[in-house]
Amino acid sequence: MSNTLKGALIIGQSGGPTSVINASAYGVIRTALDNPDITAVYGAAHGIKGVLNDKLYDMGQEDAKELELLLNTPSSELGSCRYKIADPDADDTDYKRILEIFKKYDVRYFFYNGGNDSMDTCNKISKYMQKVGYECRIMGVPKTIDNDLFGTDHCPGFASAAKYIATSCAEVYKDARVYDTGMVTVIEIMGRHAGWLAGAAALAGVVGCAPDLVYLPEVDFDMDKFLADVDRIYKEKGNCIAAVSEGIHYANGTFVSEAKTSATDGFGHAQLGGLAALLANVVKERTGAKVRGIELSLLQRCGAHVASRTDIDESFLAGKTAVETAVAGETDKMVGFVCTREGGQYKCETKLFNLSEVANFEKKVPLEWINAEHNGVTQAFIDYALPLIQGDAQAPTENSLPRFARLKKVLAK
Repeated sequence: MSNTLKGALIIGQSGGPTSVINASAYGVIRTALDNPDITAVYGAAHGIKGVLNDKLYDMGQEDAKELELLLNTPSSELGSCRYKIADPDADDTDYKRILEIFKKYDVRYFFYNGGNDSMDTCNKISKYMQKVGYECRIMGVPKTIDNDLFGTDHCPGFASAAKYIATSCAEVYKDARVYDTGMVTVIEIMGRHAGWLAGAAALAGVVGCAPDLVYLPEVDFDMDKFLADVDRIYKEKGNCIAAVSEGIHYANGTFVSEAKTSATDGFGHAQLGGLAALLANVVKERTGAKVRGIELSLLQRCGAHVASRTDIDESFLAGKTAVETAVAGETDKMVGFVCTREGGQYKCETKLFNLSEVANFEKKVPLEWINAEHNGVTQAFIDYALPLIQGDAQAPTENSLPRFARLKKVLAK
């Protein structure tokens, strides 16, 4: 049986953006445009919603140089969404519509660029197409700064966010020590259930600017112990910097964040935030020290000016590999990475993972990579993360400001 499948390709982006998600999209788009088996390349406006709303951009109409600028353009250039499609057995309305659009444009390749929920979406669409007998190859292209996708060594997007966090922590470290009066600084870092990003703050220690304390959501948070840690270090050094994951929680499971009861997003995840301010207030009340709470917020996921070259290259590779393997006959897979770090030598190769295995599993920081006091990470974490942040973005500029892609976004008819 021939593996040849001719037809159009759709790429969609979903979930929270990263500074390199467009490098993956470019990997898909460029490789697909250059492949004779792929008859047209469409970008879905705002992920799966673009498919449902028949709003697809014809990527073949774009200028090649503008497309190349996607390598250094942060956020999701095609537009993202947080839309959970129903279980097809319970409600197949969306799936019938997706099939209708696939048939209209002769789509035989569907690629979704996202995290856990996106892999779940891919998996559901793939199963439905098989059930109705519509031949279509479906691939997940990973992205998430949270680094919590199952199977893969790490996720595209994590390294650049980690580099931004470590850089910012090092800069804050210098700033927090300028006065002869001391200061306690609490830096809030993204990561709901997995502490990969908060752990990345410790990378600042490689250049002598380590935070004193790092708290991850993998272990329960104890407010009294936290205050004792801060007080001890403040008295000892005259300064204290604590990096905290937004998802830290008490032993009973409730988030420390004051915003734990606020609105949730479309997937029912708690919207966190406001933790740095809350902890800063508590520290100020208990110690009387000068305290500053800093929330890195969206900056850590869109800071393309300090993106890791390794991350950009690997993100592009993930997209490129997805197209090449799908054209060769693969489907129902996510492109992931298998890496070695023996003797300080970092090597990364792509590997395909079954979507059904990846969807809705979360990969957390191994407990043995968290110190015994639960207020820092071990050398093993540093050895894991440091190779990933290597290399500079070398991004193009215009008037010394970043020059991002300016796509025409011509709608397909």
